[in-house]
Amino acid sequence: MVLGLSFQGLASYILIPMDQSQKNHLKAYGIAYWVLQKDVEVDWLLNYRGGSFMFKNAKPLENECIIRGVSYEIIADVQSTAILQEIADPEVNMDMVKLEKPPKVAVYSPKNKQPWDDAVTLVLTYAEVPYDVVYDEEILGDKLPLYDWLHLHHEDFTGQYGRFYNAYKNQIWYQEQVRYSEAMAKKYGFNKVSQLKLAVAKKIRDFTAGGGFLFAMCSATDSYDIALAAEGIDICESMYDGDPSEPGYNQKLNYGNSFAFHDFQLETNPLQYEFSNIDATRTRGRKVTKTTDYFTLFEFSAKWDPVPTMLCQNHEHVIKGFMGQTTAFTKQFVKPEVLVMGENKAIGEARYIHGEFGNGTWTFYGGHDPEDYQHFVGDPPTDLNLHPNSPGYRLILNNILFPAAKKKKQKT
Repeated sequence: MVLGLSFQGLASYILIPMDQSQKNHLKAYGIAYWVLQKDVEVDWLLNYRGGSFMFKNAKPLENECIIRGVSYEIIADVQSTAILQEIADPEVNMDMVKLEKPPKVAVYSPKNKQPWDDAVTLVLTYAEVPYDVVYDEEILGDKLPLYDWLHLHHEDFTGQYGRFYNAYKNQIWYQEQVRYSEAMAKKYGFNKVSQLKLAVAKKIRDFTAGGGFLFAMCSATDSYDIALAAEGIDICESMYDGDPSEPGYNQKLNYGNSFAFHDFQLETNPLQYEFSNIDATRTRGRKVTKTTDYFTLFEFSAKWDPVPTMLCQNHEHVIKGFMGQTTAFTKQFVKPEVLVMGENKAIGEARYIHGEFGNGTWTFYGGHDPEDYQHFVGDPPTDLNLHPNSPGYRLILNNILFPAAKKKKQKT
């Protein structure tokens, strides 16, 4: 039942264009989410004017667009019908996906303050999409089934504290992170932080298998897969867990446990700021500079491949790159069944990848902040008021709305 909304007598619709005419792409996603909260369905018009949104017109909905500074058009019923007919034409690469229910969103983040920001929480806050913060206690307490969508960002699931030891071991924030993690491990009966993090990773795996939507960025992508592949193997050196690593651990990894990556090798120098050769940050060397760092989104068939089409909706298809502890994924280590949605083909980097696990899906997005090319520890947060049309941030928000789509199996 629609609460507090009175639809106009003459049938009309609000169209939120998502092409270059849109003043604020990021807040437009927040409008779509807010409309769903009002029990009004939203038509996501895939590949139509950059992936536009359309819904029945009501004055409160129009007012909200004005308040949030989102460009919109009032169109008559006959115009909305014409748009849907155009989209339905089998000769055009467009489709309509109906969004029905706002997903419940959780962000995996520690309770103690970290000296960096999370692009997803920044954009959720800016777009005014509500979310809950969860961490190890909530996940081990089986709270994940309460949510539809889970985000992991600058996290280390291997128990090596981001491999920050060499550069930051004397910093208060690092020491606090160690104390917090060790206390949490002890609380739940684990001898090591790596064992705690593995238990959390497996709970997240169960969440995904049960139909959850998992989205990860930066170091949460490869460190998550590494933790799963290293189950039962001690890959941590003494500065991380008090005893040496297990000899020959690189030959014992079980790639069958991981979501996205295979055949990778772990970095054996514990002082090196890198987990493995999955990440392309070091290997790209001088081949890529800030001015030449771009990746290209694939164009999928909207009618036959609606899932990746939704995830790639944008007003630009060549996206400027950005670095992170995990910047991009070396393509030779991406499993063959994984769908690559964005890449720098010239240097063999995958940037934006997707796959299924059980009844759920996962999406990994390399890099830390789409509008801060090289975000350093302690840098101030990005002001998204300066980047309301960011195509890199749009990819994050596509993933937020993805769970709201009426179930439509991807065709093969």
